[in-house]
Amino acid sequence: MAAEPIDLLDKMRRDWDHRARENARYYVVNSQPTWTDQEFFEGGRKTVANDILTDMINICQGRTPAEMKVLEIGCGAGRVTRALAELFGEVHAVDVSGEMVRLAREACAAHSNVFIYQNNGRDLQALGNQQFDFAFSSCCFQHIPSYEVIESYVRETARVLKPGALFKFEVQGYAELKSQPGDTWHGVPFSTAQAIDLAERCGFEPRHLVGAGTEVFWLWFFKR
Repeated sequence: MAAEPIDLLDKMRRDWDHRARENARYYVVNSQPTWTDQEFFEGGRKTVANDILTDMINICQGRTPAEMKVLEIGCGAGRVTRALAELFGEVHAVDVSGEMVRLAREACAAHSNVFIYQNNGRDLQALGNQQFDFAFSSCCFQHIPSYEVIESYVRETARVLKPGALFKFEVQGYAELKSQPGDTWHGVPFSTAQAIDLAERCGFEPRHLVGAGTEVFWLWFFKR
């Protein structure tokens, strides 16, 4: 797999730093222009209620949430991170934007079980050789305009997950979308075949795929 040009990774970082400074919460959830603290973080709890608590058999695999160490990719301003910290024993989160990382750390300051890192936009080297019981990502990969970057993230997630652990994440599934190089808002779309190929190349078993052909295409990848 060819290395992604450094200027794209820099552009991702710069664009998301700019969005964070302009109106971070809007760019995390753009269904309304402004959000109170209560509205914003309650939205994170709803994400956990809808996408985590309904799926605990796949996620926990017999463990209790309090004993699990989990990873979030693309944490933004900490909206979901804080809700994950209310459920799991330890939460580690990454984001390409230093401004978003700063806001996420502020949002999660009262949670001693949260650790937030700025990464380089394509891998998880900032985490070192830590191992995780579960990985999650929402509203992140839909904004990445490069199949190579997304594959790098998926491959790196396989590196840091324990065998059998789940990586649950969403990608853009609307095939008609024409993502332009360098567009850090409209990411590249995946078909079902592309998603399955991605899993197999990166060491995952793709057990469930929901939402193919839509803007919210959820993938359940279990590490082999």
